[in-house]
Amino acid sequence: MPAQRGYRQACGVARGLDIVGERWSLLVVRELLLGPKRFTDLQQALPTASPNALSDRLRELTDAGVVVRRQLPPPSGARVYELTAWGRGLEPIVIALGTWALAAPPTAEQRFVSADSAMLAIRTYFVPAPERPAATLRIELRDHGPAGVFGVRCTPAGAEVGHEPPEAPDAVLITTTDALLAAFGAEDLTGLTIVGDPETVQRMLVAVRVPAHGGYA
Repeated sequence: MPAQRGYRQACGVARGLDIVGERWSLLVVRELLLGPKRFTDLQQALPTASPNALSDRLRELTDAGVVVRRQLPPPSGARVYELTAWGRGLEPIVIALGTWALAAPPTAEQRFVSADSAMLAIRTYFVPAPERPAATLRIELRDHGPAGVFGVRCTPAGAEVGHEPPEAPDAVLITTTDALLAAFGAEDLTGLTIVGDPETVQRMLVAVRVPAHGGYA
């Protein structure tokens, strides 16, 4: 945030808000928690952000050292944005804010959930159990196209989530974002397309226990 628009206070809260307090800033951070993205990927994940607003936030976050822009190696060569090591330190803050907000039920206008937000719910609210066997899954969210493909590795310590799906997953789950969110914490697999071991999918879904009111990170 430009200095003239800042809070001009020395406390850490004010200084933090000077960096990430502008509209869309923390949502940009949320979208980069699972890995780098192109500008077009961020536009898809934040559909109501204007291109100018998104460009401004990315520039400000880059200038502040929260985000860095780099070029992927061949054959892709695409330019992407990703969090710096310092920027990744915002993850517990973003997750804590999202969890805190679950006490307020969503309004009728608050319906859109990005693919990464849904998948962050798995990583955040997955309850590990030592007796549960490790497993890998490929999850395809049809309503998000190529951006909706993820890999999940469930372990006794927690759930690891990323944009790179495993080459030989124990199960493939093909669904929509709304159907995935509705399935968290439940054993019912009705309406979900599963290739491979359905018990792997069921164990993962049952273990994701989102707090009441159904909001997501």
